[in-house]
Formats: sequence, C-alpha cells, structure tokens
Amino acid sequence: MNGSRIAAVGHYQPAKVLTNEDLAGLVDTSDEWIRSRVGIRTRHIAGPDELVDELAAHAAAKALAAAGLTPSDIDLVLVATSTAVDRSPNMAARVANRLGIPSPAAMDINVVCAGFTHALATADHTVRAGAATRALVIGADKMSDVADWSDRTTCVLVGDGAGAAVVEATDEPGIGPVLWGSVPEMGNAVRIEGTPSRFAQEGQSVYRWATTQLPAIARKACERAGLAPEDLAGVVLHQANLRIIEPLAEKIGAVNAVVARDVVESGNTSAASIPLAFSKLVERGELSTGDPVLLFGFGGNLSYAGQVVRCP
Repeated sequence: MNGSRIAAVGHYQPAKVLTNEDLAGLVDTSDEWIRSRVGIRTRHIAGPDELVDELAAHAAAKALAAAGLTPSDIDLVLVATSTAVDRSPNMAARVANRLGIPSPAAMDINVVCAGFTHALATADHTVRAGAATRALVIGADKMSDVADWSDRTTCVLVGDGAGAAVVEATDEPGIGPVLWGSVPEMGNAVRIEGTPSRFAQEGQSVYRWATTQLPAIARKACERAGLAPEDLAGVVLHQANLRIIEPLAEKIGAVNAVVARDVVESGNTSAASIPLAFSKLVERGELSTGDPVLLFGFGGNLSYAGQVVRCP
C-alpha cells in the first residue's frame, strides 16, 4: 500500500438549537445584525452533561458504520479538539473506550480550527508509513463551554458538534499532499485562554488575513494534488464566517465546485467544522464517490492546513 483514502465520514450535533432570536434575548444583538456580519442563523449547543468525547464518539460510530467496519478494525484514533477540559485521559483515549476499540494509538491534536486537516494529514502519513492500518480521525469541539455569553461579538459565532472520517490504506492515494503552516507572530488574533478558558479574537485581523493571504496557499494545495482549482468538485473551508468562506472560495478559483456553507446552520464549531460540513455534503448526495474535494482549515495560532481528498 502506498497511499491512504477516506473510506467513510460521519457527523453529530446536539439536539438543542440556539437561534439568533434566542441570542437577542441574552445580549444586545439581532437576527439582522448577526446574519449581515457572519451569515449564521442557528447553532447547536450541547447540554452541561454532553461531553466533547461523547460528541466525538457519536460521529465516529456513524463513520465506522458507514465504512462497514467494527471498532476492532481501528488501530489509530486521532481527535482534533481545543476544548478538552482534562489533560489525561485525552479525548482520543476516551473515545476509544466509549467505542470499545481494543488497543489503538490514541492522540489528541490541538490546532484549534485547523485541527481536523492537521489530524487528517497525520493519519495519512502514519498509514502510508505502515505504522497504522485504519485510523479514526475526528474533529470535535464544545465551543459553548469557552464562549463569553456576555460578549455579543463572539458568543453569536460558536456552536458545538463533531465530524469523523475513517482513513485506511489503499493502493491508489485518495488523500493529497498536505500544505500546512502558521503565522506565529499573529497567533494572538485567535485565543482560548485564561481561567476559566474563554474564546476571543481580533475579528478584523483574521478576516483580512484569511481573505488576502489564504487564497494563494489553498491554490498551492491543489497544485500539490496535481489539480487546478477548476477541477475541484467540492470546497470545504473552515466554517468561520460566511463573509470569509464565499470570497475565499471565489479567489481560489473553484468555479465548478460545491462550496460548503454549513456555518449558516451550525455556526463556528472549530475543529469539527470541516468534517461536519463535509459529511453533510456526502449525506445529501451533493458530492459523489471519487470527486476531488479541497479541505482547508485555518484559524487558531493563525495556522492553516489543506489537502485535496477523494470523496468516499
């Protein structure tokens, strides 16, 4: 085997839906104010007893079922998250325990909003190196736990959820080379810090960086896969803000692609946003097996990572 592919995907969101009208009862905001600035209409919010690893395990179980696999088929679990409360056991170990995976390597990856694409690249490298056969790659975050619900500039953005992918060895590579990096000197533009931890950001700085610097980087990810942007059937960017997603997709030049806009109904779910949006496109039949899809994460640490994958 000299490659890896995504065999299946799955996603999960809590049942509770928080609308813009609901938020208008908490802070000085309105449906029009939120939609005009970030495009979000609703978001899903987990209850106090719904833990990050529970969200992750639900999404992972759906991906396993879609792949026709059992927990014993998995030998690597990677969870991308920035909202884990405890340091040990990590989220990956807890997910493995919930699902009954017998003896996997289990690691968490914290690259905030770019976490899933970093984790996917790590799984691809690990499988191609022969250190694992099948991996569960999960993005899961409970952003409601770190939101400042008195700050109307940030609390309107966040949602909770999880998305997962099963990655397995294959003869024909289905996950393209990753292009990743960061801008450490601008790392404070997105923060989850303090005691208790709270999410904060410099929204204008992130917007300018994402819309001016990232298009060329995303195009390079396509080049590494041997594709032109117009060859893409789908584009799944980090679901941060519709005013970032739409101009970024346009500047990439993916003129024939379905562009994920799940931010409208899910808000910013951080590491969960890309696999969540990707899984929904697959579930709705908007993408077909074998379609080339650009996955591109960006955000916290002002990190980015992207790769072209073949749709399961």
